[in-house]
Amino acid sequence: MTAMLNVRDLRAYYGQVQALHGLEFGLNEGSLTTLLGANGAGKTTTLRAICNMVRSTGSIEFDGAPLTGRSTENIVRLGIAHVPQGRGTFTTMTVEENLQLGAITRKDKAGVVSDIERMYDHFPVLKQRHTQQAGTLSGGEQQMLAVARALMLRPRLMLLDEPSFGLAPLIVRDLFKILGKINREDKVTILVVEQNAQLALELADQAYVIETGRIVMSGKATEIANNEDVRKSYLGY
Repeated sequence: MTAMLNVRDLRAYYGQVQALHGLEFGLNEGSLTTLLGANGAGKTTTLRAICNMVRSTGSIEFDGAPLTGRSTENIVRLGIAHVPQGRGTFTTMTVEENLQLGAITRKDKAGVVSDIERMYDHFPVLKQRHTQQAGTLSGGEQQMLAVARALMLRPRLMLLDEPSFGLAPLIVRDLFKILGKINREDKVTILVVEQNAQLALELADQAYVIETGRIVMSGKATEIANNEDVRKSYLGY
């Protein structure tokens, strides 16, 4: 596989407080990678730094092109979609209006219509709710809408921040199955930040463990899942 995203010596700051301390990692095209760590470890900051939403230094390259200095909007146009924690759907707009908004930068109207139907295939409940305001959806349905809206960009790389947050276990399982299908069938490279380490490691190919802004462990997801320290700290056994 070809490296799609390369991060070198990434340091990020909130005011005078340094949150990331020289992170280095890469994502292969077509991979599904998880970033694990406790609250406050720097996982969300890492995703924000990739999208230039926080002050940072170091090198971030996407397909060999530097992202440093680009606006967040320009980074999105390169094919990087970010689904933040808290979903961020437009609550007063309908499901279908949210999906259309996700494709606002696209000019291929027929392709947009086709992709909306494809989202409904991925998430049948959204088709049932297509005229309903997003704010009236359940938490799980809103998360599905947030993922579907991001996919309307036709991204090559999707960054997901805590997609399981606040959701019932069965809904989380269904959502992660869909993410795996999107990765396999739509060939979308995925980097997912997730507190549910066991489920994330079942889904992912590769895994990184971050502590206090530093990567302390990396490898194949199966190897990380079998690591005794990871089991005790994140898997509870």
